Amino acid sequence: MPEGPSIVILREEAAKFRGRTVREVSGNSKLDLERMRGRKIVALRSWGKHFLIEFRGFSLRVHLLLFGSYLIDAEKEAAPRVSLRFDNGTLNFYACSLKYIEGPLDEAYDWRGDVMAPEWDPKLARAKLKKQPDALVCDALLDQDVFAGVGNIIKNEVLFRIRVHPASKVGALPPRTLGRMIEDARAYSFQFLEWKKQYVLRQHWLVHNKSLCPNCGGKLARQHMGVRNRRTFFCVRCQVLYPPPA
Repeated sequence: MPEGPSIVILREEAAKFRGRTVREVSGNSKLDLERMRGRKIVALRSWGKHFLIEFRGFSLRVHLLLFGSYLIDAEKEAAPRVSLRFDNGTLNFYACSLKYIEGPLDEAYDWRGDVMAPEWDPKLARAKLKKQPDALVCDALLDQDVFAGVGNIIKNEVLFRIRVHPASKVGALPPRTLGRMIEDARAYSFQFLEWKKQYVLRQHWLVHNKSLCPNCGGKLARQHMGVRNRRTFFCVRCQVLYPPPA
């Protein structure tokens, strides 16, 4: 599943279509795609894992899910979910979820919750986390209401970097450690962005999809954990399992 930094890259790559009019539209989506024909794109935005194509009065939300993809000025043999043709190129999306959002995007999204947004508010994230003290940190980091844009790779890497066991509960973390988790979720997301642009992201993974701990050399644990049941890589020696408060 593409994470927030990948959607930022999509937004940047599609920037040439901002201000352009949709000349043709097609695709196998059940949405009324014709609604976009002849409409001008007002803005291209992103929130977490959502790519947003804004028109006057409504927007198209694109979620790439687990296996979605996109191509600009190119096509696959597979039928696109939606294909938008402009005077200066084509934007194609495959195997994704589409939804129309009515009205202003600023009324539909709280940009303070997006780890990649200038409006990101760590104090708001902390306040939200304090309301779920029994949540495992591996679940909390994937909570899009708290950390919009954080996905499984970022989760695994952040927890190793701050040396926190993924089965620790949010309420068990010392305040300073909780602050480090919030801070690093954003910091690592921007590092992820730069590494992906340079095609070296995998080279910087410390534990995700790895077998040995880069710190102690021991074998990494690999489990499906939490209510989200996502693959989790961690070191039982180097990452502290914080006990719940007495």
